Amino acid sequence: MEVRPARPAELPDVMGVLDGALLAADADRVGERIEDGRVLVATVESRVLGACVLADGEIDAIAVRRSRRGQGVGTRLVNAAADAVDGPLVVEFDRRVRPFYDALGFVSRPTTDPKRLRGRRER
Repeated sequence: MEVRPARPAELPDVMGVLDGALLAADADRVGERIEDGRVLVATVESRVLGACVLADGEIDAIAVRRSRRGQGVGTRLVNAAADAVDGPLVVEFDRRVRPFYDALGFVSRPTTDPKRLRGRRER
């Protein structure tokens, strides 16, 4: 598996992964972030398995194809995102995925939404 910046031609694949995870992502904004090098993809043989959209040191959206979950794809994307940002990496997420972020070294705090947490991982 390779984790690298997404290419502009991969926008439909990135959007497919994000849409498949039921994430509300604007294709124009994701396309702009691809152009800026702020979208990472995990690929095998040119097939996009997962995507991570970054915005100012924060994970804005991250998703892995359902058939590839539990295989380390998300972990590789988060670790690559942490390497790509200066300073701490921040993410807001649903409480149900807290074990994933805890295992990756994030310290979580409540948000105003009782169903969500905000995590921070220091470099």
